[in-house]
Amino acid sequence: MTQRTAEEIKGAVQERYGAHARGQLQKAEETIPLSAASDSSCCGPEEAPATETSSWADKLYSAEELGSLPQEAQELSLGCGNPTAIAELTPGESVLDLGSGSGLDCFLAAQQVGPQGRVAGLDMTDDMLELARRNLAKVGAENVEFHKGEMESMPLPDDTFDVIISNCVINLSPDKDAVFRESMRVLKPGGRMRVSDIVWTRTPTAAERDDLASWAGCIAGALEIDECKSKLEAAGFTDIQIQIPGKVDDKGWASADISARKPGATGCC
Repeated sequence: MTQRTAEEIKGAVQERYGAHARGQLQKAEETIPLSAASDSSCCGPEEAPATETSSWADKLYSAEELGSLPQEAQELSLGCGNPTAIAELTPGESVLDLGSGSGLDCFLAAQQVGPQGRVAGLDMTDDMLELARRNLAKVGAENVEFHKGEMESMPLPDDTFDVIISNCVINLSPDKDAVFRESMRVLKPGGRMRVSDIVWTRTPTAAERDDLASWAGCIAGALEIDECKSKLEAAGFTDIQIQIPGKVDDKGWASADISARKPGATGCC
């Protein structure tokens, strides 16, 4: 069986998430009521939620968190967890969100780090960046900015961020080693990764790994738990913890909370 190339994988990912963003942008232009807009989760079914007022964001975030943001910023929730709930952010910290999508986690992080902190979102899809910047204008967060770029080669300087967050995105990369090396590079000494992502709880078959739609759907490219830990260690991270907060069922993969630290001094200043 032919192994998928990095170009094939990135193309499938960009097409899927670009289509999500374009649909959301079109709904905004057509002034369709936001409650009628469909949502989908990166690792969930494609169909809309059971009720008009519910969304996949409702399953991952508290009502208090979502209540602080306009509905427009909640409409495209494509994650598998809530990284801002595990990031332990403090005022004044600098945060990087890998695969920031429509910006929801950036806006939540911005509230936690306050006006003295800053949040940068990184995404490779033009339509997602357009959607995020439109949402940013509605939210009005002055400490948030969005950058175009790939996780494997971040257009960001060394030793810049206190915290890296990400929501079900690292599994989409065809080169996780590069993602972890780049994460180590842009983190400050003592900085931390706190991400939500999919992990395999068993060894996937070759057919499962080769499914391009499953790659774009956050499953085929996920790492096994021990594999994820080994790659983080190889990149230089310490204090690695991989926890599955929910029940592990027989489908072979699950959402996990992943934390790791870059060795060195701690503190945001």
